[in-house]
Amino acid sequence: MEILDQEGAMPLSLGTRLGPYEILAPLGAGGMGEVYRAKDTRLDRTVAIKVLPAHLATNVESRQRFEREARAVSSLSHPHICTLHDVGHQDGIDFLVMEYLEGETLAARLKKGPMPLVQVLRYAIEIADALDQAHHKGVFHRDLKPGNVMLTKAGTKLLDFGLAKLRGPQASAVVGASALPTVAEELTGKGTILGTLQYMAPEQLEGQETDARTDIFAFGSVLYEMATGRKAFEGNTQASLIAAILEHEPPPLVSLQPVAPPALDHLVRVCMAKDPDERWQAAGDLKRELKWIADSSSQAGVEAVTRPARAKRPVKRTAVAVTLAAVLALAALGGYWLLRQPRATSSQVKLGRTTQITFDPGLALDPALSPDGKLVAYAAGPMGQTHIYVRQLGEARSILLTQDVPGYHRWPQWSPDGSRIAFFSVNSRTGVRMISSVP
Repeated sequence: MEILDQEGAMPLSLGTRLGPYEILAPLGAGGMGEVYRAKDTRLDRTVAIKVLPAHLATNVESRQRFEREARAVSSLSHPHICTLHDVGHQDGIDFLVMEYLEGETLAARLKKGPMPLVQVLRYAIEIADALDQAHHKGVFHRDLKPGNVMLTKAGTKLLDFGLAKLRGPQASAVVGASALPTVAEELTGKGTILGTLQYMAPEQLEGQETDARTDIFAFGSVLYEMATGRKAFEGNTQASLIAAILEHEPPPLVSLQPVAPPALDHLVRVCMAKDPDERWQAAGDLKRELKWIADSSSQAGVEAVTRPARAKRPVKRTAVAVTLAAVLALAALGGYWLLRQPRATSSQVKLGRTTQITFDPGLALDPALSPDGKLVAYAAGPMGQTHIYVRQLGEARSILLTQDVPGYHRWPQWSPDGSRIAFFSVNSRTGVRMISSVP
């Protein structure tokens, strides 16, 4: 079996041997490489082999970029960066032997729509951690985009350093097992645009100096798309897209994803500041902020409910027991309140001041069906910031009920006649309390 590349040239036949590696199947092809699944016959393991296409093999700049990818990845060892196993040259073919990954690209996942916020934060932390190490090693990716992030069972993997910029010792380091020649730090002259237009920072579009903050701009654009399902910058033509990146701001993240925490919206906006000096200056800072967003809300929620004593374990257990008893008592009061409400039908539920959002089943917590089976109430949002929503079955949009109610809210319960919804609210100052006034 053989396949033709985009230029009509014949790529590698299945069964071809490159040293100890046997080609098994094509995985994909791009402008700078063809990728195959292969078998390492020495270690009996599956690997991915990236080959410089034949029509580019004689192009000096293409070969230098290919070599630069080997140089960049060989310097990095991180659980969220695709591992380089080997490099080689045989019969006029330059190739890289990479870790074989099973999963889908982030780009493929985003075709299905926005991701649940728990996944957004988890993957964002992993990508920021990978960028942090790369930047510390003097490697700037310069082509961060959803297509260069693989989602696997173990988490994310950052791919394709073909446009990476190397600084410091890595710019002239020799790749271990390769006979590849050294290359200069910059392969293109000032004013040349490299990368994928949709995720480029303003300075990259203008052909100016790029550094870690260029990757941070792209990271913010990717994070925005993960949370909202929409690209941060769009245009009908390349010119209009460039103008959008250089001159305009994308809609606030929270306007498209109301359950997103404001802190995440702020983090993304700082990432995408037009002036590099106004952005986060290091990926490590991003990683810490993202962990704070992911962790602090849930920690605040635990503290509000349990309020543990400072001292010893028996005291903490007593505090937890007292709090649980209070929750159970409130549940009983809630049931009593629900039974006392006047009868009506669920169509008579008064929604008051509301905000509509697109319903995402992956975000719904504690769903509760109305007595007549026409409406569902649920909680949604990150830990420590959940609100109560209601949605008519069969509809794609939900209505936010508790935007003006302080605290975070869980466990909605319908009254028997479907006219009211009770729920639990936790406030960092007052602890656990029950709200029974959502008509």
